[in-house]
Order: sequence, then structure tokens, then C-alpha cells
Amino acid sequence: MPAIITENDVSQWDDETGVVYHFPKRYRALLQPDTEVIYYKGRIKDKAFASARLSPEPHYFGMARIAEVCIDKKSDKGDLYALIEGFISFEKAVLAKVEGAYLETIPSNRTSNYWRDGVRGISRSDYYAIIRLADLSATKLTAGEPAFAFDPLAFESANEGDKTNYFGTRYERNKILRLKAIAIHGLSCKACGFNFEKVYGEYAKGFIHVHHLIPISAYGEETAVNPQTDLVTLCANCHAVVHKNRDVTLSMEQLKEMLKR
Repeated sequence: MPAIITENDVSQWDDETGVVYHFPKRYRALLQPDTEVIYYKGRIKDKAFASARLSPEPHYFGMARIAEVCIDKKSDKGDLYALIEGFISFEKAVLAKVEGAYLETIPSNRTSNYWRDGVRGISRSDYYAIIRLADLSATKLTAGEPAFAFDPLAFESANEGDKTNYFGTRYERNKILRLKAIAIHGLSCKACGFNFEKVYGEYAKGFIHVHHLIPISAYGEETAVNPQTDLVTLCANCHAVVHKNRDVTLSMEQLKEMLKR
């Protein structure tokens, strides 16, 4: 069954549109791998966000698929992360209400509280009704294509190994992989347990390095990277030690053994 996922302008959840959706465990049954989802925003509450929205009214703004669901290791409430794939951003807003009628079928026993749910299962007919109004022929793929950019938090790039000439040879970075790795592994160092936010406070929230367990240079060609098995989160100190010698990359086991001394 398809589902609607709500992404608010201001939220306590660590969402990244088209990449990661952070949600409470009560919605787990609705957000399973391969679930088709449509992104939704409620009515605007702060005009400062107007330029980042397709409409100030409640509307749908994109579609995607759930690739994988992971436990939020930072949560003591059982919260989860859904890793998103195939995100397509609508070129225009699809309003939640058209000609006086809602596009979502609201059960008769939920008329007073239906919109309180941030995740809502919908029928296949409602799903296609929204998609038709989105006029997908005019849309373009966004997060389905890698968003490469320089990232100062890592010593080696975190992409599939695609080489680019730039005063020699460097490797492009896939920021989507970084976000997924953090969603899976958390923001504490997997070697020493250091957490930037716990030590430095709100200013350092979300800060962590992402390390390739297999050096990018060893790939030799474009290679698919699994953020769960090929990447790990490390603090700056541990990451620096791993790469202390350019011709040798320490394994996690070697690094942890050093920390026992």
C-alpha cells in the first residue's frame, strides 16, 4: 500500500528530502522497503519558508520509494530511518484539496483527527490521482542523481569511485551516501564512542566524519557502495589516525586495539 509522508518546514526529525526520512516506530508497518511514498507539506506557518515551498497551502511535492528501514541508534523510543531512493520532485504543487474535495480518502471515523498522522496509508487509486495531477512529464529527477560536492568532514571522498581530473586525480563525493551512513551508524565514533554534540553542545550537533572501510583508491573503477557495510562513522581524531600513513589504511580492528592501550 502506498503512503503519504509529511515533511514539515520546522521539525524535530532529521529528515533530508529525497534521501532520509526520520519517523517514530508507530509508522513502521506503513513504511516498509519498496513502499511507494508521496511527500506532503501542511499549511505554511512561517512565511520565511515561502521560497522553499511550492505553495503556502497544504500540498504534495514529490514521490519516491523506500529502499531500506534502519533503527535510529540515538533514540531510546525506537525511532527509525527510511532510506529513500528514486525521489522525483514535482514541478508544481499538487494541492491536498481540489474543487472542495480532498485527494486523500478520509475514513468516516477519522474526520476529526486524520491530518494529525505524519504518515498515512492511502489507496492505490488515491496514489494515482495525486500522481496524475503532478504532471510527471514535466518533472525532473533530483535525488535520483548523485549530488556531488566537496565535504570538509572526510579525508577521502564517499562516492562510488568515479574519477575526475582536477590538478591530478581526485574522487567525487556523494553526499547522499554520507547522510545514509549517518542514519545507519549514528553520530558517535564507532571506534572510541566520542560524540561531538555531547561534548560541544548544540553547536556541534550532526558533526561526524564518514570513513570508507575499503579505501576509495582501491576500487579502481566506479563501484556501488553500501552505506551499511562499506562506511562507518568516526570522530576526527580516529579518522586522522586511520589515514596517518597515506599508503596504509588501518582497519577498525587495528584502530580499536590501539585504543585499548
